[in-house]
Parts: sequence; C-alpha cells; structure tokens
Amino acid sequence: MPLEDAERGGVKNRANYNGHSTSSPPHLIDETETQWTSWLVPMFVVANIAVFVVAMYINDCPKHFHSRLEGRCVARFLGRFSFEPLRDNPLFGPSSATLEKLGALQWDKVVHKHQGWRLITCIWLHAGIIHLLANMLSLIFIGIRLEQQFGFVRIGIIYLISGFGGTVLSALFNRNNISVGASGALFGLLGAMLSELLTNWTIYTNKAAALLTLIFIIAINLAIGILPHVDNFAHIGGFLSGFLLGFVLLPRPQFAWLDRRNIPAGVNVKSKYKPYQYALWLISVVLLVAGFTVSLVMLFQGKNGNDRCHWCHYLSCVPTSRWNCDEN
Repeated sequence: MPLEDAERGGVKNRANYNGHSTSSPPHLIDETETQWTSWLVPMFVVANIAVFVVAMYINDCPKHFHSRLEGRCVARFLGRFSFEPLRDNPLFGPSSATLEKLGALQWDKVVHKHQGWRLITCIWLHAGIIHLLANMLSLIFIGIRLEQQFGFVRIGIIYLISGFGGTVLSALFNRNNISVGASGALFGLLGAMLSELLTNWTIYTNKAAALLTLIFIIAINLAIGILPHVDNFAHIGGFLSGFLLGFVLLPRPQFAWLDRRNIPAGVNVKSKYKPYQYALWLISVVLLVAGFTVSLVMLFQGKNGNDRCHWCHYLSCVPTSRWNCDEN
C-alpha cells in the first residue's frame, strides 16, 4: 500500500515517505513472444538498497543519543547502523536531518536555495527498512515483468520521468514537509500498465477482466493516499506521468503489419500502428511537455498549487472526526 508519512505519523521533523505494495494484473500477451532479460530493475533495487545503507552509515544514531534512556537507538548491536528511536522514526531508519542532508525533497531549498537536484535525489532515499521493503518488493513484481516485455530503455525512462513528475507535483502542493521515496515512480509503472492495455486493446484477450483488475489495484492504492500523513500528490503526479508515457513508449504494432513485414518490396503494407495509437501518442506528448513546463515554471516561481486549486488538498487527505489534515 502506498504511504507517504508526514510529521506526526512517521519520521519526526516533517518527513514524508512513500511506499508502495501491489500486485500486477494477469499477463495477457502470448508467452511465446520474445522476452527481454530484466537487469535494469534489479539494478534499481540494488541502488536503492545501497543508498539506504549509506544513509544509515552517515546517520550514526549512537552519536546522537549516546545512552539516554528516553532516546536509545533501536538494534544498538548494529553500531552506527542502528535505527533512530521509534518515537522519531517508526519505520526503522535514519533521522529526518540525515535524509535532508542527503537530498530529501524540501520546497524551500528547491525554490529559494536553487537545489533543484532534490527533485531527483529524493526518489532514491527511503525513510526506513519497512518503507524500503514495501517499495522494492513492488518494483520487483511490477518492473521486472514490464522490462521483460518492453526492454530496459522504455521502462527505465518511464520509471525515472514518473518519479520526477511525482516529486514536482508534490513540491507544488506541499511546502511544510520533506519527502523521500520511490512510490511516484512505482505509480508511474502502474499508470503505464493501464495506458499500455488501452493503446494495445485489440491484441489482448480477456480485456474487461484485465482492465477491471488493474483499475481496482490503482484505485485502492490511490485511495490509501487520502489517509492522514500521506502525500498523495507524489502518487498522482507519478501515475499521470506514467499513464501518458505508456501511450508514447508502449504501443505494440498491429498484427497485420507484423504478418506482412517480410513481403516483397512494392506490395502495399498497412501502417505499423492503428490511427488511434498515433492520435494517443501525439496527445500524450503534448500533454507531457505542457504539464512539465507549466509545473516547473510555477514551482520555481514559488507558486503554491493550493492557491490555484482550493479543493486539491482533499486529494491528499480527507479530514474526518478521527483525524485532521492540518499538518499533512
């Protein structure tokens, strides 16, 4: 389940985190098709784990707390790799100060201190072991299958741009929290799965079942994002980016073109893609370019997305009698 913890529910000092856990819909393409060897997604997993280890090494919890009873590190036998006290970080990870030092997303530093690189570095940071495991398991289950079908270049582009899109939208709507995590990129892969199904609709079997299954998975994960202490804007931004990128990068040639590509020259061959696939490609490219351009201009001009959309905060948290969203 996607999570992005804020000040009161997770890492102390206004730290957001995002996690993701889901399953993918049934594989509908014929199993006899050519399969790529998945290596990029495993490399992403290794890179995320390596960054977390480095973060724990730099954090050095015993150096903060020494032997105070009320603030003892967790798993002290790990030495400098021990975790922050659970009252500060219930996810078994480093402090917010360490995450901020290493590149967590923070609006003030991105806009006023010109540290735009945080829009990328925050994707590789995780708030704790629980957070890391949730994201990496999801990446393995979703990403490896997609990479096997479409290759490392296209899936790598979708993962990275979707993660960037999630952080940009998060920065536009969240000014008081820091944020880390890869769930924007993971939602991008989910979005790409949905658009891939739609743009390649004619070559699939059991279309309705696959579509309903995927929509249900996406809806459940996005719905969890409206709980308190959850920054759902990173999820939405990543999902929209991946959804549009799926139309651009993941269309499959129609069967008629595949059957006739080896016929003699001079014989009329049907177009590689259907007209609606070309139309979706063009619309998606325009929306991607326009969306990123407008969002980045607004961000670096210091605009607050909530000023332009007074109801959008409900997309990230819906207040109830049991909680409020003042510090989400």
